[in-house]
Amino acid sequence: MKIITDENITFCKEAFSTLGEVEAYSGRKISNEILKDADILIVRAITEVNEDLLKNSRIKFVGTTTIGTDHIDLDYLLKNNIAFADAKGCNADSVLEYVFAALFQIAVKENFKPEEKTLGVIGVGTIGSKVVTVSETLGMKVKKNDPPLERTGLKGFTDLRDTLNSDIITFHVPLNMEGKDKTFHLLDEEKFKMIRPGTIIINSSRGAVIDNALLNSEIKNKNLKVVLDVWENEPGISLDLLNKVYLATPHIAGHSYEGKIFGTKFVYDKLCKFLGKEMKWSPPLPEPENKTKLFNADNSFETEMNRLLSSIYNPWEEDLRMRKMLSLKSGEAKKNFDDLRKGIPTRREFNNYHIALSGNDKTAEQKLRSLRFQISY
Repeated sequence: MKIITDENITFCKEAFSTLGEVEAYSGRKISNEILKDADILIVRAITEVNEDLLKNSRIKFVGTTTIGTDHIDLDYLLKNNIAFADAKGCNADSVLEYVFAALFQIAVKENFKPEEKTLGVIGVGTIGSKVVTVSETLGMKVKKNDPPLERTGLKGFTDLRDTLNSDIITFHVPLNMEGKDKTFHLLDEEKFKMIRPGTIIINSSRGAVIDNALLNSEIKNKNLKVVLDVWENEPGISLDLLNKVYLATPHIAGHSYEGKIFGTKFVYDKLCKFLGKEMKWSPPLPEPENKTKLFNADNSFETEMNRLLSSIYNPWEEDLRMRKMLSLKSGEAKKNFDDLRKGIPTRREFNNYHIALSGNDKTAEQKLRSLRFQISY
């Protein structure tokens, strides 16, 4: 059995070689020709899986080690009896941690306390619901918008206009190109009018959820502070927009070590089940270095939290690397975007770290535990 994988899937050969012959390629170069005698295809978000890619092949199973599926023609797979598996949920904590690492750095830079702010969460699924829980524990007022969930009868949601009228807006929606729950250019000209000047906008979902061309002009018009991890037309992103955003990263919010290996593990397990094979591979989980951190509860909570989170993961380091694209020509910048994604330093999730908390501050303890830190006094 021949298995084609994206070469940048973590442990792709170690995992899938237990099931067959593995060939790994750059995700953007996987072609119909490469697949002509393959049985299994495992991709990431950069490979468009559709009829053009799969026609006349013998592919019987497609897996994506990502949570999003907008790069997969699911109707085509269904019509052609091709099994499918995604890795929904694999990197939810990684994205959550990205959002709060960025938020606390902004809080310190702009001199505000998160509990003084209203947070609008657009999309309250696996990731968004985690963001809501942590934000409420931090004392923030939270507005939630998720029409599909609201239609199931769940309560506590606000309409989009009210949600956009927040101090901070964070997007956690899938990319739907059409239909009742269309999210393509969800933030369009009409919606930008609902946003107050000075709003902080964070997008770690999909680039096309926000009209990037319009965002490029509205940043200055409304003095927006924009955190973008995802961009329209990746890897050929707007360098002009890159130059204007507050914090820029190359689609890596979900790229913690755990997020990546669990993406592989989720798809590997589903493929084993599909093939009726024993699950022989498990990912290695070594302990991180310097896993014990001190948190001084006598200091400003925002300052101390920013120091703690930055010692584990500092998105501004990736911002500095990404801004080097501004000196490159368009073709070089496109290649550099992908190179940045490949070359990010290993990042471990917060639950791997033990916090020595000075003082008997139960409120600080509760807030730290909401981010899955282990605590002792």
